[in-house]
Amino acid sequence: MASKVISVYENTQKLGSELAKNLSELANDVLAEGGNAVFKIGLSGGSVVSLLSEYLAKVETDWSKWRFFFCDERLVDFNDPESTFAQYRDKFICNLPISEDQFIKINPQLSVDEAAKDYIQKISVYFAPYDLPRFDALILGVGPDGHTCSLFPGHKLCEETSVWVAPISDSPKPPPNRITFTFPILNNARYCAFIATGSSKADILKRILKDGEQLPANCVQPVNGSVQWLLDEAAAKLLQEETSL
Repeated sequence: MASKVISVYENTQKLGSELAKNLSELANDVLAEGGNAVFKIGLSGGSVVSLLSEYLAKVETDWSKWRFFFCDERLVDFNDPESTFAQYRDKFICNLPISEDQFIKINPQLSVDEAAKDYIQKISVYFAPYDLPRFDALILGVGPDGHTCSLFPGHKLCEETSVWVAPISDSPKPPPNRITFTFPILNNARYCAFIATGSSKADILKRILKDGEQLPANCVQPVNGSVQWLLDEAAAKLLQEETSL
């Protein structure tokens, strides 16, 4: 069972600094193994892009050995503002000593089914053959309905037990065509960090973290890893027993 930590911060600045510190320490531990070691991190879109861009820029690490994957991605052209990769290209890469080649991207020209299969092949290059990939870190968000990645409440993909990356063509949230990591991948990670800020997250965080509703975000429980929820005070306002850092 995963260890779960709920950390509440006075503001997003302290939250961002703590997340950067955690990722820096984890990356440097992984890279200290030497040889061909690379730090493998899965990313999510939305407001976390700007947060990572600002605070990871202060991290001291061998950036050339970081590889960036996507926990889910919209099947749209990379010039479309809905593209998660486009968000990182425009806001993240320019602030860090990294290149676009370090991002493992989908092929948006394929059908959604083929794009998922193609992404599995791209991921497998970075892991031991026949093993379930174990990411060093996954940066996750949570939607107002409790979804994470593109795993939505009640959707059949929440029951997926074997496919690493699945296509979804009926996403309740547009755009409808996406690919997403599934729970076998999420629950094999070393460290999962949920980032939630702002009062709009307060209700769903209460349902997940206080009431224990079995929504997709609450099903992220790495078998041999940890989950940390990093929240600001506004997001955590209905979790009265939590103390801010």
